[in-house]
Amino acid sequence: MAYPMVVMESPVSQDLRAIDTKWSTPQLLEALLRALTGDGPALSTTPLSNSVPPEIALVVTTSGSTGTPKSVSLSARALIANARATHEFIGASVGDRWSLLLPTTHIAGLNVLIRSIELGTIPVSVDNTADFSAIVPTQLHRALTTDSKLFSHLKGCRTILVGGAPLSEELRKQATSKGLNLVTTYGTTETCGGVIYNGVPLNGVQFKLIDERIALKGPQLATGYLDSTIPIDDGWFITSDLGEIQDGKLVVLGRADDQIISGGEKISLSAVESYLQNEFANQEIVAFSKADPEWGEKLCIATTQALSMDAVSNKLKSKFGRHVSPKEVHIVSAIPYLPIGKPDRNRLANDFA
Repeated sequence: MAYPMVVMESPVSQDLRAIDTKWSTPQLLEALLRALTGDGPALSTTPLSNSVPPEIALVVTTSGSTGTPKSVSLSARALIANARATHEFIGASVGDRWSLLLPTTHIAGLNVLIRSIELGTIPVSVDNTADFSAIVPTQLHRALTTDSKLFSHLKGCRTILVGGAPLSEELRKQATSKGLNLVTTYGTTETCGGVIYNGVPLNGVQFKLIDERIALKGPQLATGYLDSTIPIDDGWFITSDLGEIQDGKLVVLGRADDQIISGGEKISLSAVESYLQNEFANQEIVAFSKADPEWGEKLCIATTQALSMDAVSNKLKSKFGRHVSPKEVHIVSAIPYLPIGKPDRNRLANDFA
């Protein structure tokens, strides 16, 4: 398999072809390689009737977990730049192999394929050995608690990228103590996925805070949305995530748009979630909200193990103040997740309406 060294461009628009879920991994790799080199149509993660500019290789539709899904147009140059910067960071070289453990309907899974093309190899499954892998925190939790096969596979990897959702400090420590070499990643579909690794930017990437929101700049930025432009301020893409800078490293605090207002007070669902996951180790815990006539929105907790209301309330009040007090705690057999591994808060709210 050849990897793309030169991106060819045509002066006319090109077709957009939906990725066929029946394609084998080699078939998808071939189609993706053609899209990256300009020898074939651009690919889309969802069926779309549009044509796109010749520089576009992928159109990735976001999950819409916190709003309306958006179709993000990504150029071949941006995608390849991200793959090469990742390989520079983790010390990968031609012939190294990735494992594909994420869905290819999202940028994280597609990035594994693009990195594999760059290294001239075909990604493997959990049944085989690999040098590198990329997972979400939910998969890491399962590897450390119930899935011995996945743990064994990850233990054989030199480096494991973990992104897509916040990684609790407790889970990170557990993984490290068992010999897993983790690299936490942060980014968005609009940045071709992760561009901040272990709190520091990949080569060519910059970050700063604008009104407490994380802003990113670099060659990985998307060309635009399929039906609109991406809001860029002097080259900076301002995300919907809140952050802070500690000792020169970026710390992601949570999404600005996952805040609820309960009794007139703002509560960050992701901040509550991350804190509880640290305090109650080895439990899957999700914070979600429901409409309420008294509070406007009320904070609710879902967990897979027994957890008392008093225990949760005392922890949260001590950390965030008296206003951060859950009104409901639900014990569930399994937390619902979106395909990329993010908790499906909307489904939880509907299930317990």
